[in-house]
Amino acid sequence: MSEKKEFPAIKNNLHPRNPHRGRYDFPALIASCPDLAAFVAPNAYGDESIDFADPAAVKALNRALLSHFYGIKEWGLPEGYLCPPIPGRADYIHTMADLLATSNKGVVPRGAAVQVLDIGVGANAIYPMLGKVAYGWQFTGSDTDDLALDNAYEIFERNEVLKDGLVCRYQADAENIFEGLIQPADLFEFTMCNPPFHSSAADAAGGTRRKLRSLGTGHAKGKGLPPPVLNFGGQSNELWCEGGEMRFVRTMISQSRPFKQQCLWFSTLVSKQDNLPLVYQALERIGAIQVKTLDMAQGNKISRVVAWSFMTEAEQKLWAKSRWRS
Repeated sequence: MSEKKEFPAIKNNLHPRNPHRGRYDFPALIASCPDLAAFVAPNAYGDESIDFADPAAVKALNRALLSHFYGIKEWGLPEGYLCPPIPGRADYIHTMADLLATSNKGVVPRGAAVQVLDIGVGANAIYPMLGKVAYGWQFTGSDTDDLALDNAYEIFERNEVLKDGLVCRYQADAENIFEGLIQPADLFEFTMCNPPFHSSAADAAGGTRRKLRSLGTGHAKGKGLPPPVLNFGGQSNELWCEGGEMRFVRTMISQSRPFKQQCLWFSTLVSKQDNLPLVYQALERIGAIQVKTLDMAQGNKISRVVAWSFMTEAEQKLWAKSRWRS
């Protein structure tokens, strides 16, 4: 298994190709999405901002970002579904683009020849949207939630810039991540996943209170207020699973080997640095040939992608030569 740390930490800086590196230009965003104006006001420092503890404000900001930067004019979510922060999600896409470029003479491959499998695509379809617009990649999105898949499909159907960029597949067995999903003829440049972070509903609620504490709301201190509302939303399957992130990631690793010839790279977000030693142990046990840890920014914290491949560098270059034009 190759050296695990491959790229330097990005710290608080987003990827160089990430269009969200600067501060939010609210006048420009409002011009793209006038509905955002109702949520913009001076903050404690006198700067224009929104209340990031308000789910409606966060959703309006997302609509404006998608419209302004990606030309996605029709985007919405069913009530209560995850509304992810876009800047950090974009970094995952650009980070994986750089990883593919290492097998392609430093050139990021573009176009529909690049096939990506998004495990847990969600109703928001955030990764397929960003990857389709930024690089023209073709996505397959899986989920255990029919309503989420229906909404993801509708987003792609309603936006011309996204047309034909997403195939949705329902995963009937939540215990299987790849089995029953990857078909015999499928070939994927990489798989990606933002696994459920928490281990239980109570754990998820505690995480919400910690987040609200950082935003300065009274819910964090239990001041007799109603239960806190998730500012980014999320259904139970989006936020938690038994055993939390570590169990989910280890299951994904153990189930990846049967598909080692159909995926150039497998990857997943790992939000907790303390989980990395166990992740590396699991990858060593299944015989991953290359493992890369790609540090990046995720909102107000540092996260990382762990990517693994069962192919040698020579095999990776042959894959690239046979499938990509650039």
